[in-house]
Amino acid sequence: MSFFENDIHVNELPSDRRVYSVSDLTREVKLTLENHFPPVWVEGEISNFKRHSSGHFYFSLKDEYAQLSCTMWRGRNQGLLFNPEDGMKVLAMGNMTVYERQGRYQLDVMLMQPAGIGELQMAFESMKQRLKEEGLFDSEYKQSLPEFPQRIGIVTSPTGAAIRDIVSVVHRRFPGVQIILYPVRVQGSGAAEEIAQAIDTFNEYGGVDVLIVGRGGGSLEDLWAFNEEIVARAIFKSSIPVISAVGHEVDFSISDFVSDVRAPTPSAAAELVVRDREDLHHMLSFHALRMWRFLQRKISIEKERVTAIKHRYAFRQPLDCVRENRLRMDEIHRSMERSYQHRLEEEILNVSRLKARLRALNPRGVLDRGYSITTRIRDGAVLRGSKETEVQEHLRIQLAKGAVRTVVEEVEE
Repeated sequence: MSFFENDIHVNELPSDRRVYSVSDLTREVKLTLENHFPPVWVEGEISNFKRHSSGHFYFSLKDEYAQLSCTMWRGRNQGLLFNPEDGMKVLAMGNMTVYERQGRYQLDVMLMQPAGIGELQMAFESMKQRLKEEGLFDSEYKQSLPEFPQRIGIVTSPTGAAIRDIVSVVHRRFPGVQIILYPVRVQGSGAAEEIAQAIDTFNEYGGVDVLIVGRGGGSLEDLWAFNEEIVARAIFKSSIPVISAVGHEVDFSISDFVSDVRAPTPSAAAELVVRDREDLHHMLSFHALRMWRFLQRKISIEKERVTAIKHRYAFRQPLDCVRENRLRMDEIHRSMERSYQHRLEEEILNVSRLKARLRALNPRGVLDRGYSITTRIRDGAVLRGSKETEVQEHLRIQLAKGAVRTVVEEVEE
């Protein structure tokens, strides 16, 4: 049996048949697909994700049985609040198109969000993890709140409930504290930039002791300005302690994690930052009473000590003590006189001995005994032998009383 037995033989094809080029057929498919296929939502897992240098995204969506090529142009993907990556399940909305050069159909993605979790929540978790890894949440960078602030800076909306609650609580608890408001938008486009600028301005001003940054409750979208990276970094670099008070107690924002203190509500922030005046009054009264009681006990103890000292023998018999000390002084005086007299006698005896020695060594004493001292006139040398002079030499003879000059007539050995 022929292979073409059940088919049309080639020679039997109609003579007016139309033959398509590859380009023509691909274009026909493209027009048919793009004109008759509406925008669709597709759920799948991202694979082969590539971020081109031009900013465009190229990836595939796949499930257990098939995969679909996708593109997302830079102008559309810049608005994403999360970072697509391989293995992530997403919902993508777009138009079916045909890439003619490769004859491949693909999804031209216009919108994309994580599957099973909101896009904002995904962005929140991504931002939180990244800043945590950078160390912006570390406790070592947390500053302590001042115990008694004089000026409080507030960064919030001037018309919201937050500022009214803060002012009410502060004035009720400690009316003397000054509040300085920097009005900002707390939601919508540009709100995050305004909040960050307010924090920077307060730090440049430097006239406040603590900052409260926050707003009242709302949806995740409403609170989003406090999840922006620009606000987180402004709080982190603030030299002024920052209290984050965003939303209600169940609401958490990036600002809460990076701030020095997180308050569940704006009212709670005001209670954290200022002490209650009545509580302080009671505390001071309590400590004053404790101090008074302590002083009373101290005075009582010292009185007992003075009484005990008064009853000692020295205070009962003061004249005896004076008499005993006087006798002791007389005894010491006599001892000093004896010591002085003995020392004086020893010194007098030493002086007498020295005088006798001096008299014995005085050359005039020798002259008094009939001796004389002969010196040469020419050089004043003392003669100790006849060989030290010569005939006709002039000599001087020193006697006990006076002196004579003479001329040597003869030298005898």
